[in-house]
Amino acid sequence: MLGRAGHPLHSLLSAVGWDDAPVDRLTIVERPKVLATPWPIAPMAAAALGAVGLAVSRILEIRTGRIAAVGLDTRAAELAMASSSYLMLDGRPAKFRDPFTGFYPAADGKWVYLHGNFPHLRDALLDMLSVRNDPDAVRSAVAARSASDIEVDAIRRGLCAARVRSREAWLGERARLDPAGGQPISLRRLAEAPRKLLGSTPGGPLEGARMLDLSRVIAGPMAGRTMAEHGASVLRIASANLPSIPSLVIDTGFGKRSAFIDLDTAEGREQLQMLAHDADVYLDAYRPGSLGRRGFGLSDLTAINPELVSLSLSAFSEQGTWRLRRGYDSLVQATTGMAIDDASPAPALLPCQPLDYLSGYLAAFAAMVALIRRHETGGRWHAAISLAGTAEWMWRMRAELGDDSSYPERNPEQADAADLMDGFDTDFGHVAALRPALLFDGRPRSWDRLPVPLGTHEAIWPER
Repeated sequence: MLGRAGHPLHSLLSAVGWDDAPVDRLTIVERPKVLATPWPIAPMAAAALGAVGLAVSRILEIRTGRIAAVGLDTRAAELAMASSSYLMLDGRPAKFRDPFTGFYPAADGKWVYLHGNFPHLRDALLDMLSVRNDPDAVRSAVAARSASDIEVDAIRRGLCAARVRSREAWLGERARLDPAGGQPISLRRLAEAPRKLLGSTPGGPLEGARMLDLSRVIAGPMAGRTMAEHGASVLRIASANLPSIPSLVIDTGFGKRSAFIDLDTAEGREQLQMLAHDADVYLDAYRPGSLGRRGFGLSDLTAINPELVSLSLSAFSEQGTWRLRRGYDSLVQATTGMAIDDASPAPALLPCQPLDYLSGYLAAFAAMVALIRRHETGGRWHAAISLAGTAEWMWRMRAELGDDSSYPERNPEQADAADLMDGFDTDFGHVAALRPALLFDGRPRSWDRLPVPLGTHEAIWPER
């Protein structure tokens, strides 16, 4: 009943040590491939979503005694890896990409990927290259320098540039990243703690569970959205001083509340400490050490709340020499060999953002497994996920599953996915978005909250 998703699913269950997962509850229906890539995205996406569904079903069983069948089809799972591409706002595609962002040929015959979707990062790269924001000027400036020189200069300045590497070149460098890296999820018990029972619930499987979502862009916010999809009370904490991309705030904002806190003030840090004290799950998707310097490292969180489930989500790793590098899905694709092969005259990104969306689902899955462990055996649990670790898992699954021999020339248009979309009137306008892909006893989840602008709510927990 699992098809090609069976092997990647079992690899994810093995990664968290869930040997007795109720796999017989999951049915995956295989549909024709829809994304324009030979990568076997559908079974990987179905595996990640299926793992989430199994954890949700197990939590529901613990809390109510009811066993829910989990269903999924590969078309919905595959399109979920390109969720933001199907978001519509007032009848128009909402996805944003700055024209500056993309691949550029360098002087040494290599390529470099420059990411400037946030204006301050774009403008700083333009300043580094000593050019104005003109496509011809940028191409000329890049063509005068080596790809390695541009990458090193950008990283030194804390900016977003990646030398495009072949797979072989990346494998030669990977050991410097994190000698223990390459796993999709690292779940471990940090300390002993009494059991904390999930308790009964008349509502959603995660009703009453509180999650602090400290994240930006896609991967981290998707973890929070996934928890909210299944009933958790998710509070996204943002900074009024940081830029955001409205379409991604919408795409990842379903089900959540959102509040501003300034962690550079004593008052803000006290607010977050109070929230963390009463939270069940805490997600840190900022660069490793950023929140730790403000008093919210792992040992700090253990002192604040000894029963807390914590998640860290990074670009490359929470350990190793690359841990402080900025990274987004596209930068990690370019770095890890996903963007070019011997048959390609020029690099290109995959026609979806699987590192972001898979990592988000895997983080939510890890959080749910940790809540199950806390219920069954107690303990203070922590899970680490990285985009680079997800990339390595994808490479392994590709090698074991093989490429898809037949695939379309282009991705489906929004109209082609209309049967999988729902419409909502929100504070942003009328939004059409892909509905949740997972089915429970044949029915999808429905949202009890619609996306709101960042900072809409107070930084307090609602009553349980």
